[in-house]
This record gives sequence, C-alpha cells and structure tokens, in this order.
Amino acid sequence: MKIILDTNIFLIPGKYKIDIFDELIRLGYTEFITTESVIHELLILSKKYKRKKEIMSVNVAMSLADRCKIIKRKDDIELGQLKKNAIADDDILYLADDIGAVATNDKKLIEDLKKRGIKVIRLRQKKFLIEE
Repeated sequence: MKIILDTNIFLIPGKYKIDIFDELIRLGYTEFITTESVIHELLILSKKYKRKKEIMSVNVAMSLADRCKIIKRKDDIELGQLKKNAIADDDILYLADDIGAVATNDKKLIEDLKKRGIKVIRLRQKKFLIEE
C-alpha cells in the first residue's frame, strides 16, 4: 500500500527516536511518497532552526525523505517563490484522493483528510503510529 508523508512525520525520529518506516511497514505500508513542497518545508526548517537538537532532527528528516518517491508540484509555481506552508498541505490533499493514506500530525490537515474519507496515520503517545 502507498502512503504520503507530511513534514512533521519526518521529524518524529529525531524528536522521539521512533523508526517511522518500521511503524509504517507494521501498519502495512510499503510505498512511501512525499511532495516537493514537503522537502521545501524541511529546507526552510534547516535554515530556521538554531539549536543543535533541532538541526539534528531536520538532518535526520532530510535523510529519511530520500527513502520516498518525491512528487513534483501540481502547478508551475517555482518552489523559490512559495510563501505559505499551506502549499504542502494543498499538494498532499491533491494527491490523497489517488493514494488513499497520509501520515501527518497536522490537526487541520487531519480534519480535511477525514472529511474526504482518507486514512490518516499519526503519532500516538509519542511512542508509535496509529491508523485512523
């Protein structure tokens, strides 16, 4: 099964020492997808963070993103011109209907996905991922 990964899911291993791919495989997911806009958000965080632990968390997230198929933007907007973080959410929502599952901890995105009947995988008790 395929799943789309949001920015905050990539940050879990650095923050909570959880192997997200082991957890996703446990839940039955074998194909991992993310978007170019999610990678862009990780790059923004890598420049924004100042504390060593935060920087390390983003570096781990960037290396984990390499295990995913990266989908390009749905339109012609250049990533360098993006201003809003909501762009990644828009891209995920655009792809979610075809893919059918999204891993995220973003409350607004979860709400939007559930309205569409899309499976949501999120962090539970800072220990493991669950499917809703």
